[in-house]
Amino acid sequence: MKASLIIFSVFIAGLLAGIMHVFPEKLYLSETSKYILYILMFLVGISIGSDKHLWQQFREMKFKILLVPLATIMGTGIGISVYMMIFSFPQKTDSLAISAGFGYYSLSSIMISKVSNETIGIIALLANIIREITTLILAPLLAKYFGKLAPIAAGGATTSDTTLPMIMKYSGKQYVLCAVLNGIILTLLVPILIAFIYSI
Repeated sequence: MKASLIIFSVFIAGLLAGIMHVFPEKLYLSETSKYILYILMFLVGISIGSDKHLWQQFREMKFKILLVPLATIMGTGIGISVYMMIFSFPQKTDSLAISAGFGYYSLSSIMISKVSNETIGIIALLANIIREITTLILAPLLAKYFGKLAPIAAGGATTSDTTLPMIMKYSGKQYVLCAVLNGIILTLLVPILIAFIYSI
């Protein structure tokens, strides 16, 4: 719980710093965060590569590992179905498209803005950012009370990058490759599913 509070506090501090323009404008326009993420992913890669038992476990799982993204898609589908039974906005097609972002807020919000409108695009952006932040904050509780795969399902497409360090910490190294594959598959599916939803 302590780690979750630290992450949330850091996020709020960053949010306030951005609103108040504490740092030089060049920092906001630069790709600093992207390079920090690259370094973080490199360190995660070292940790995975140095674990000899991890690759053996991955080979033993085989095709079972594909059930994780499938379960994530089904869980997201159930969640948005419950939402649509309670709320009428956004309309059904837009709601389904927003849920198909799976946390990949940058691409999904742009696609949805172009196909639908900017308001729905902003909602998609916020909804998917909230999914990512919620996973980062609640990862320890999800892993403890709902199982080691719960943070992976919650993270959606983000489990191959931004939420991966938290998953490795609270679910364990043995789930890292599962998380990476889950994130890659869902990331590839995002544009396909959004395009499909708006085509029907």
